[in-house]
Amino acid sequence: MNFEGDLKAIIDRFEFEGSFSACEEIKVGHVNRTYRLRFVLEDKSSRSYVLQRINTFAFKKPEQVMENVRLITEHLSRAMLARGRDPENHVLHLVPTRDGRAMILDGTECWRAYDYVSHAKTVNRVDTPGQFYEIGRAFGEFQNMLSDFPIERLYDTIPDFHDTVKRLEAFERSVSADVMRRADSVADEIAFVRARKGRMGRIVEMIADGSLPLRVTHNDTKINNVMLDINTGEALCVVDLDTVMAGSSLYDYGDAIRFGASTAQEDERDLDKVQLDIGLFRGFSDGFIGQTARDLTPLELESLPLGALVMTFEVGLRFLTDYLDGDRYFRIEYPDHNLVRARCQFKLLTDMEAHEEDMKCIVGEMIKKYRV
Repeated sequence: MNFEGDLKAIIDRFEFEGSFSACEEIKVGHVNRTYRLRFVLEDKSSRSYVLQRINTFAFKKPEQVMENVRLITEHLSRAMLARGRDPENHVLHLVPTRDGRAMILDGTECWRAYDYVSHAKTVNRVDTPGQFYEIGRAFGEFQNMLSDFPIERLYDTIPDFHDTVKRLEAFERSVSADVMRRADSVADEIAFVRARKGRMGRIVEMIADGSLPLRVTHNDTKINNVMLDINTGEALCVVDLDTVMAGSSLYDYGDAIRFGASTAQEDERDLDKVQLDIGLFRGFSDGFIGQTARDLTPLELESLPLGALVMTFEVGLRFLTDYLDGDRYFRIEYPDHNLVRARCQFKLLTDMEAHEEDMKCIVGEMIKKYRV
């Protein structure tokens, strides 16, 4: 995209305050393109906004994504006000277009804008259990504040997003099609997936039989989707709401553990560096369960470790499927990037399996601590 032409034309269509002065790309996340915009106000102070291009390959119906975002942010703002707190800088605020819409949609181009969360940062690696506690508290409070939201009003922005059974079926189709002629080179990874097919569909089965309830869930609880105060380290705001829809609390808990409690980045080539950090696991569990213990059922709480196993498996499965399909979904930096990601997740899952009893014991401690 030519910044001087196309991107500036997009910027001019939003109700930003002040005069545009600068733009920089924020290279976080695999799906959308994100930019920080800086504007100068009349008093010479500055103000920042976030401009995002929504990936319409991943999100086939962006208008439904934006309707969900609007409903969720409005509900979160009301919930925060009801608790005597100011939602500014704690809840995402959409910036409308000049014609009063939530987004710009021209053909396959889709853009939206938010106020920038100020005095905040994101992290791609957790430094301490205390920091992960804050992230767990933020995602737990997010679920807690949405516990009374009418779930039937939400669209499924990506149908069957965490349906591990259907993702396994799609994986087998990709193996059979082998459009990139890569299947032979990943025979070990294919065998790894097939050996775990049965157990990894357990959450889907429990939702289907009614033993696990559907809740409003974030569904992409990576640690860099929580903004942290740059001075205090306190969690300020949960971001990236594109996949907020009906789901299981186990998915949110599990994906956060997968991403944040690993001793390595999710594309680490040296698999000896990839392990579950049990101290970080404890920190997040403390924060998350502290906020959700009174909302979740006993079975949900007890099953949280299963969520970590399933989500680590599922994300590895998605990376491997995308590699077989020719890297169409996740943005890559080099040819075998998705394969490296898949191997990293499978190594982490292996270590989680070895420490599953430790995980269960810690979750049990937190249940006793908070479920009173």
